[in-house]
Amino acid sequence: MICGSTFRFYFLLVALLVISFRAGSQSANWTQFRGNKGNAIAESENIPLKWDESVIKWKKEIHDKGHSSPVVYGNQIWVTTGTADGKELYAVCLDFNTGEIIYDIKVFSPEDVEEKHQLNTYATPTPCIEKGYVYVHYGNAGTACINTSDGSIVWKNSAFKCKFVQGPASSPVLYKNLIILHYEGVDVRFLVALDKSSGKLVWKSDRPADPYKPLPEIGKKAYTTPLLVNVKGRDMLISNGSAVCIAYEPATGKEIWRVVDGAESTIAMPVMENGVLYWYTGFMVADDGSNYTNFLAVNPDGQGDITKTNILWKKRDALAHNQMLTPVIRDGLIYTVNSRNTMMCLDAKTGEEVWSKHVTSDYDASPLYINGNIWFFSSRGEILVLKAGRKYEVIAQDKTDSGIFATPAVLRNTMILRTQNFLYRIGRE
Repeated sequence: MICGSTFRFYFLLVALLVISFRAGSQSANWTQFRGNKGNAIAESENIPLKWDESVIKWKKEIHDKGHSSPVVYGNQIWVTTGTADGKELYAVCLDFNTGEIIYDIKVFSPEDVEEKHQLNTYATPTPCIEKGYVYVHYGNAGTACINTSDGSIVWKNSAFKCKFVQGPASSPVLYKNLIILHYEGVDVRFLVALDKSSGKLVWKSDRPADPYKPLPEIGKKAYTTPLLVNVKGRDMLISNGSAVCIAYEPATGKEIWRVVDGAESTIAMPVMENGVLYWYTGFMVADDGSNYTNFLAVNPDGQGDITKTNILWKKRDALAHNQMLTPVIRDGLIYTVNSRNTMMCLDAKTGEEVWSKHVTSDYDASPLYINGNIWFFSSRGEILVLKAGRKYEVIAQDKTDSGIFATPAVLRNTMILRTQNFLYRIGRE
């Protein structure tokens, strides 16, 4: 027989386990580009499919221009923004509950500003955030750490430069005590890891010269964000580029393996599921003068040059130009939109097309998997929600005030969405 006190103990234990499970099923924070794991997956969040005044909790104008995605920790949302000429670069913090601005900090005022592409901004890289600190990055203008409790700048580092030609885009990633940055220009190409407490250099790894030699100078640049993965117990930093994708030891910057396949202006991040890596190359030029990209599936368990041994399949996307968005992969299916405005679903095992649909808008923000649905966001401000699966099935459609170039943050049954003019909080709670 179970006595009353024992019964109460077990009842309390079960209740705590249920509460813990429910809390664990929702991510409390959204700490970097494409989420905490860099995979753009919000497994169990309940986001309204129809947007009206009842689900728009607040809407706040963000001054100047920026394509950086929002990051969230606790009650704070952070984005970056900058003037059109790039001579004033800001970090803006908003209250999660009210949308009111907590801090509006001018971080850098560079005198020499490189030109950029008309679609880009000087505040495109997404910050990283953790308890107590947010790390903001603006390419050649520099990187800074901000204390989130008082808005003070802890450190700045503007020592690293390259000729991006079209402006900054690669976002930083955090690894243990490091913040890791990818610089790939037409002149020099390297990765650096800074001590996140001081901003001082811990390691610098130059990308190999040989894979870039066949490329024209304008093709030797890239705008990708690295991806941290673990392969059979070994941490790897997967850093794709215009000519070569390289896996590094994130603690040291030492190269583990490389795949040489690609050309100009790689933008999309690598993605990973079930131990297989997938990535887009930059665009290449065929013998007839047309452009194309390759999409690769690669076994990341290797050493040295694995180009001839570890590529599982390669899909050629004819007539495609720069691949802007990063695909999202879930349950063996890859969802993407190419530069010819073809929205498609690919089988991750074979690379074969499951379905495809021509769309009339450009989709530059990366899609999200949210609770069984795939969300796409267009440069016209359109939102398209599809049911995840092997059939093209539209669940919902909506439209915002202006174009969407920043990938939203999704947490606590809430979406934080940035358009060209405003930041929105969408949710029922």
